[in-house]
Amino acid sequence: MNHSIEFRAMGCKITAIVESDHNPGLLQQVPAWFEEWEACLSRFRPNSELSQLNRAAGCPVHVSETLWQVFEVALQAEQESHGLVTPTVLQSLLAAGYDRSFEILPRERESALGGWAPTVGTLAEVSWDAETHSLCLPVDVQLDFGGVAKGWAADQAAKRLASCGAALVCAGGDISIRGELAAGERWPVGVDDPFHPGESLYVLMLQSAGVATSGTDYRRWKQGGQWNHHIIDPRTGLPAQTDILAATVIAETAVQAEVAAKVALLLGSHQAADWFEENPQLAGLLVLENGDQFFTKNMESFLWSAS
Repeated sequence: MNHSIEFRAMGCKITAIVESDHNPGLLQQVPAWFEEWEACLSRFRPNSELSQLNRAAGCPVHVSETLWQVFEVALQAEQESHGLVTPTVLQSLLAAGYDRSFEILPRERESALGGWAPTVGTLAEVSWDAETHSLCLPVDVQLDFGGVAKGWAADQAAKRLASCGAALVCAGGDISIRGELAAGERWPVGVDDPFHPGESLYVLMLQSAGVATSGTDYRRWKQGGQWNHHIIDPRTGLPAQTDILAATVIAETAVQAEVAAKVALLLGSHQAADWFEENPQLAGLLVLENGDQFFTKNMESFLWSAS
């Protein structure tokens, strides 16, 4: 029997499901977990730990275990993506007009870029001490953990819930699955159709895994007559120019899938195809701006048509 809970956190809908003979009390604690993580990691909350860290640039700051863990995840993501996925894009996000939570962001804004984009730094410019869990940001670097935070949170929640039974946690489309359903069945996960909101292109049948989609089709707004989105290309400091509308990736964890989906989108379809060949542990599905689709050979074993 499946038991579930739904609520909003981190600017999106959160769904947590546990297969258990009895409704596990742990399920009711999930909203409190996400509130604790958001209070630490949100750049939209002026009193969050992350906001305080950003304001303290130039000074060493002792950070909590949560922020330290997410910093380590972000550092690994930056290194493994060769800088394509980095939390140092905050100034670029602000310049592009993404200065508040998406639910209250005006869908049409006056131009703020004026032809200029901030230079994106790297975490190599940040000083840190692993023993004391302290960070010191340069005065020209501020962090946004939007590239890894939801995946990390989904993984953490699913790991905790797995003590009660097979569990699935979806944080705004970043999904973490832990444990098998009864009789070895797989979890069905729909892949949204970016051209027809509310409809699914395919259904993925998954066991313990992470899956995430990165796209330019949802978090969009007009700025100075031009459409912008939230995926910043660190190479330019601007919203990414890519022929991929949405990239869906299956990986071992949700945060790995989240990072990989962003890498694929930033690379564009031709380079992404080669990149998937070099990373056979990932399964990918790309939906291009022109409607074409590309999926890796190993994606076929997970893929069911939604029609």
